[in-house]
Amino acid sequence: MIELEKGRRTVLFERHRQLGARMAPFGGYLMPIQYRGILEEHKAARTAAAVFDTCHMGEFRVSGEKALSDLENLVSCDLAALATGRCRYGLMCNPDGGVLDDLLVYRLKDRDFMLVVNAGTQDADYGWIAKHVSTSTTLRNISGSTAKVDIQGPSAPRIVRDVTEDPIDGLKFYGFQHNAFGGKPVLVSRTGYTGEVGFEIYADPSLMGEFWDACIQKGAVPAGLGARDTLRLEIGMPLYGHELTQERNAAATGYGPFISRTKEFIGSAAIRERTGPRERLVGLAFEGRQAARKGSRILSEEGEVVGAVTSGSFAPSLGYAIALGYVDSEFAAEGSRVVVAARRELIGKIVETPFFRKGTARKPLSDFL
Repeated sequence: MIELEKGRRTVLFERHRQLGARMAPFGGYLMPIQYRGILEEHKAARTAAAVFDTCHMGEFRVSGEKALSDLENLVSCDLAALATGRCRYGLMCNPDGGVLDDLLVYRLKDRDFMLVVNAGTQDADYGWIAKHVSTSTTLRNISGSTAKVDIQGPSAPRIVRDVTEDPIDGLKFYGFQHNAFGGKPVLVSRTGYTGEVGFEIYADPSLMGEFWDACIQKGAVPAGLGARDTLRLEIGMPLYGHELTQERNAAATGYGPFISRTKEFIGSAAIRERTGPRERLVGLAFEGRQAARKGSRILSEEGEVVGAVTSGSFAPSLGYAIALGYVDSEFAAEGSRVVVAARRELIGKIVETPFFRKGTARKPLSDFL
């Protein structure tokens, strides 16, 4: 049964209802949490293919003579060397180094970019970007005319090949291409947040229902936000509002590859000259299946509070519970034993991330086609 909660509905809402999805509000939208079950949907992404409704995400177009320099000032990753047809993950920060959002930057043409932002921060992101781009730069919110679904898993390449009209075998990791479905244009990219090979498809909303149906007819399992969360947590990917917030300096995240060490951008000085509490985002592995939840205190073996959990779940691919959390830097060494104060005390240790290391994300598509 559908839970009658308030929220905007994506173009796929009626299909979710027909599939019996359990719905809940997320990012201002009423989104599917699960269909047949999180474990089954998680397994589908790891071993076959799962398809996710991500139409709630926001998309902006940024173009003009100064578009590149404006974006270089706004996001943490280097963009000057980003080639047309490639995309890159980065953070958008405030002057104090806090994270306003994490996003993807697509270089469509030399002076034409698409940003993909989180649903809950979309309006604030647009206002922030508009405030910091040149008067000659054109900024457009194209979210209303752009629908998006993600298909993830080892069977995804075959399914996407079969339902789109142009070859995809040359598409590289963090690349994208213009393609077609039903004679109409779609954009297909290959980034992924599950650790498995997968694609993101952007299309006109009028087309997305047919594309969703075609993926399912070819064997993709519809999956909700529950499986999306367990999958991203197993590979140590952050979730905005959990690992990333305005209040916490981006330097503490440990996501160094996404933060330029050379260019200047909004917040870069505060990130490089970080003051205040020295903390670090770490992975936690537990002895059993019971998961720690956001906000649970992390204690040293001596009972001293040294941090807090930001995300936690049972990891279906591993068979035990895992979590991400911030701890005082002096307690962040791998192998350190910790206790998490949840409904009952959970015994765990600090481990390297990603937790799951057998994903297919970076393998050549020829392995699957």
